[in-house]
Amino acid sequence: MSSQTVARRYASALADVIIERGEKDEVRAELVSWGKMISDNRSLLEAFSNPTVAYEQKGKVLNELIARTRVRPTTANFLRIMLKNQRLPELPQVNAKLAQVLDERAGVMSAQVVSARGVSEANKALLEERLAHITGKRTRLSFEIDESLLGGIVTRIGSTIYDGSVRNQLKRLREELAG
Repeated sequence: MSSQTVARRYASALADVIIERGEKDEVRAELVSWGKMISDNRSLLEAFSNPTVAYEQKGKVLNELIARTRVRPTTANFLRIMLKNQRLPELPQVNAKLAQVLDERAGVMSAQVVSARGVSEANKALLEERLAHITGKRTRLSFEIDESLLGGIVTRIGSTIYDGSVRNQLKRLREELAG
């Protein structure tokens, strides 16, 4: 089974629980910081990933970290389940899927916008409004800068790409002139 499929299953199950309990923002924030802690600490990642380290030792380390970080019981239980099923090193992937699942359930569509230069706040709001109109959902935009675009923007919503970059327009013009 692929890690994406596993991540989606864990994320969906967790989303059910945290939405029902009204803890989605808090648990999600705790898990994001845990994912970062595990990813950033090489020895911790190694300990949780290594099959030769006994489960009991991993459990002691996890419980000590849970006690120190004082996370919610829901978060602690989820981390223990991840450890029990030897999936704790995959927490960052589960966190990414959890964000997607929660957005889907809230009717929010994530979109990535790449531009040649920074986008003003007014244009960000206008773009968000237009994308909401196109998709019929609220949108959450993330912005990146890629100077190789020369100008314009490229927007990715799921697997759909809207390429309004100058680089792409020049490429199409070149193909028309050559063909």
